Amino acid sequence: MHVSTQVTETPITSVAMANNFTSSVQKPITETSSRCLTESVTNAHNFEVTSYSLLQGMGAGKFISSNTFNVDGYGWNIGIYPDGWKEDTGAYMSAFLCFCSGTTDAKVKFTFSLLEKDREVNKLESTTYTFKLVGGYWGWEKFIMNSKLKELLSRNDDCFTIRCVLTILKEPRIEDSTVIVPVPQSDLHMHFANMLKDGEGMDVTFSVRDQLFNAHRCVLAARSSVFKAELFGQMKETTMKHVKIDDMEPSIFEALLHFIYTDTLPSNCEVDQNVALQHLLVAADRYGLERLKAICEGKLCQRIDVQTVATTLALAEQHGIVQLKNACLRYLSSQGVLQAVKETDGFKHLTTSCPSIMVDILDIVAPPSVV
Repeated sequence: MHVSTQVTETPITSVAMANNFTSSVQKPITETSSRCLTESVTNAHNFEVTSYSLLQGMGAGKFISSNTFNVDGYGWNIGIYPDGWKEDTGAYMSAFLCFCSGTTDAKVKFTFSLLEKDREVNKLESTTYTFKLVGGYWGWEKFIMNSKLKELLSRNDDCFTIRCVLTILKEPRIEDSTVIVPVPQSDLHMHFANMLKDGEGMDVTFSVRDQLFNAHRCVLAARSSVFKAELFGQMKETTMKHVKIDDMEPSIFEALLHFIYTDTLPSNCEVDQNVALQHLLVAADRYGLERLKAICEGKLCQRIDVQTVATTLALAEQHGIVQLKNACLRYLSSQGVLQAVKETDGFKHLTTSCPSIMVDILDIVAPPSVV
């Protein structure tokens, strides 16, 4: 009877996550990784048996054992039963591995090889087992038939060697194998800012109220479809090295160029003023710079007060800026605000430039009609 068991180990698998891309805009994939590590320690012990025929006849259940050998802090020995482990296995030599010492359960994989004098392997068995108690043993009741063993002994001077190769299998551990390489912040905007500052390679000049600004056609075209049409389309500016702009303040055009090259607002205080933000929003709308337009709109929404709400509302109405318009109307709906706003010059400008907006204002301040 073979008492070894075949242990079916459940493989540790990684789960592959399928990404279902259902939209045209895909978010960047964050990728991490891990690995399963199973450590092991392997040693071998050779147990040589001489004058084996003298051991036969000692009776079933009687055994001889090797010296104790150590593998990773656990003690083991090899035990053989010349007349079998039990009466019904008397026609076989039984062979077992015995767990002699250790403080915890030991999961092992081991092989027994029967070697002849020339070290040729005559018999080999292998199994995996978890020893839970000191003194426990595991192996083969019918390791080799005595008749076959007798043939081996006859050509090997009545001796043989059992070689045990034993591997201690440690618990698998999972570790993070993600490689994190520090990536510096993007400084592309700084390089483009230097291009604007240094002036190298500039091929177009803008005259804004007699103040000159140099730039690169390709940069302007890449950032603004309007500039692309003006500088590379069928318009006359495509062949001109000088472009004149009379309906914009130089400081606003300078801020516009700064944003085109760096994607940020300039840090000077002048552009951060309410009137300058309004003019910059108009410029952003004119040249199709939606991000700049949104930045200006957000800042203006935060700065609505009695003095600025009327001019800001007029701007929002004229350029179709819905969120800014709604923010102004919400401010005007507050109790007592409209009366104060009516006293400002901005309100007079609003009533003349955008008379239709009065309907919206009345809708938010007029009490509901009684049916």
